[in-house]
Amino acid sequence: MDLGPGEDPPKTLSVTVRHKCSACFKQYKKKEHLIEHMKVSYHSIHEPKCGACKKHCKSLESLREHLTGPLPKANCSRLFVAQGCNICLNIFESPDALNAHKEMCIFSSPAPIGPLRMPSVDSEMENSGLPSVDNTSQGPQVVAMDCEMVGGGSDGSLDLCARVCLIDENEKVIFHSFVQPLIPVTNYRYDITGLTEEHLRDAMPLNQVQEKIQEILYNGEAIWRMRMEGGKARLLVGHDLEHDLDCLRMNYPDHLLRDTAKYRPLMKTNLVSHSLKYLTKTYLGFEIQSGVHDPYEDCVAAMRLYKRMSAQDHQMEGTLTPDLTQYTQIYTKSFDSWKPKQLEKMSPDELFKISRSSYRCWCLDSRKPTES
Repeated sequence: MDLGPGEDPPKTLSVTVRHKCSACFKQYKKKEHLIEHMKVSYHSIHEPKCGACKKHCKSLESLREHLTGPLPKANCSRLFVAQGCNICLNIFESPDALNAHKEMCIFSSPAPIGPLRMPSVDSEMENSGLPSVDNTSQGPQVVAMDCEMVGGGSDGSLDLCARVCLIDENEKVIFHSFVQPLIPVTNYRYDITGLTEEHLRDAMPLNQVQEKIQEILYNGEAIWRMRMEGGKARLLVGHDLEHDLDCLRMNYPDHLLRDTAKYRPLMKTNLVSHSLKYLTKTYLGFEIQSGVHDPYEDCVAAMRLYKRMSAQDHQMEGTLTPDLTQYTQIYTKSFDSWKPKQLEKMSPDELFKISRSSYRCWCLDSRKPTES
């Protein structure tokens, strides 16, 4: 460009290009930094999402912080206060729609069974209401389990299972029994368990309890197939299931466990879990464990949390195979199939589209293997 006498060349405006994540809205100066962020963040459609700004959060706890925390997002906070549900954290079109929703969202407390209302030995051994079914063409049946522990060892700190309860999806008790520990009880922890020596005097031996629980969970399925694919075996729901199974001296395939203590959207951080008491009050709207712990109450709480999480309607991410473990492995490697130059050319929305979560969302339990 030719300049006239005394004219200065035009000033060049310096514009900084920011590359913004389509999920969590973080911004980066370089495209490669955004790509690295997407590779390690595992953003997906299954993450909790703000109903106002559509920001994705790692957990329901971080979503609550975004909406109501010490430094909430102002616009989102105002809308949530007027039209948001404090239980499920969804935002509705109007206050009237919110009020109608609250009637269904908040659960009433289940009536505890109590240690003195234990069924007879005959009814304990009955597996009613759970017919053997083939789950390969429909969502698997689900059973919730909870154990109450007494103390063993010289100081009473060793957890021993003394009571176990299993319920079905309709919150009906299918197995409930006192359990005779293999070693002497040195602390009945009466204030928490409500149990005494009398309760365990004629309790069912542990090996019989194991057999009964296995019968319910395996549902007639061969062990090899259950461990590989699940087959007819039932999903097991609970809170800190690894501990309960350890105290029962049992194991069950990880891909058939639905543990509310380890489900990422319900956790405080990647490594820290919330108590079942906290989760129940916060995300179901009622309280448990206010006095003596009742395993039926805990079963119901875990089952309701599972059903609330699995009822979420998320768009499917590709094809679901019957092998639940294989599904997770396929999609946590999604970025590996793309070359760096291909990723560089993708927009933030396209990068999000190929991103997959690092956990298996429970909403997939209700999907058929052929759905996509």
